[in-house]
Amino acid sequence: MDERIRYIALRRILLYVLFCNLGVALAKVLYGKMAGIASITADGFHSLSDGASNIIGLFGLAFAFRPADASHPYGHKKFETFASLGIAMLLFGAASEIVREVWARLSTSRVPEIRSESFVIIAVTILVNTLVVFWEKSVGRKWRSDFLLADALHTQSDIFVSLGVFGTLVAVRLGLPWVDTLTALVIVGLIVRAGIAIIRESSRILCDENVLHPEAIAHVVQGIPAVQGCHKIRTRGRADDIHLDLHVLVDENMSVEEAHRISEEVEQAIKQKFNGVTDVTVHIEPTTEKEEHQ
Repeated sequence: MDERIRYIALRRILLYVLFCNLGVALAKVLYGKMAGIASITADGFHSLSDGASNIIGLFGLAFAFRPADASHPYGHKKFETFASLGIAMLLFGAASEIVREVWARLSTSRVPEIRSESFVIIAVTILVNTLVVFWEKSVGRKWRSDFLLADALHTQSDIFVSLGVFGTLVAVRLGLPWVDTLTALVIVGLIVRAGIAIIRESSRILCDENVLHPEAIAHVVQGIPAVQGCHKIRTRGRADDIHLDLHVLVDENMSVEEAHRISEEVEQAIKQKFNGVTDVTVHIEPTTEKEEHQ
């Protein structure tokens, strides 16, 4: 995979999505202010967090695609994962903002006047955000971008918020203001759930959890004729940047040159079988040492 092409593709979609999010947010904030509808105004400010996450993503990608250097010999791709944590923080911030908005509504008896254009504004923004989510998920899976997939979850949470606002408008118009509070609290739960999911996935990468099953790797390696066994299989990293190391057992009388050839064969077999593996370290051991490691 050409990393420069990947970077350009991800940067392009983030710029497009940024403009969409800013347009959606501006429409809701301006209309909410003019119509005096607090829920739409709050939803607009929540949409601004989507735009903020896109800006974080652009900075994160700029760092992530820098080539490896003396200070970062494994590259900078985890900067993209760090940026994903920024999205989680924005989600929690949005959730707290909605809670404050609910509290403010409970403190006042003012009921806004709901007009037809209120529903049109929310419906259009829901449609735009739905298209953005499908677009981000599609491109995120294609290019294996942690950030883009996380941002899709963030935008998806905005859809739930807007749906809640739409339902709130209906409820207020029907004389059921208590539905407003209930819907808002459900939305908070969904947003917090999305934030936790992002933190869980990012932590898995940052804490070097195994990416591939050792048994699957052993099956591939032991299929090479000269290999008599393997153990101490470890993997870490992101789905598009997996670092793997393992110990391979060979005949004790094998020459250094032949052992080196086997290690290269092991590396190629692993990279062909598992997409995303960028580095393989093979430690060759004579078969007689096998019992020492069991």
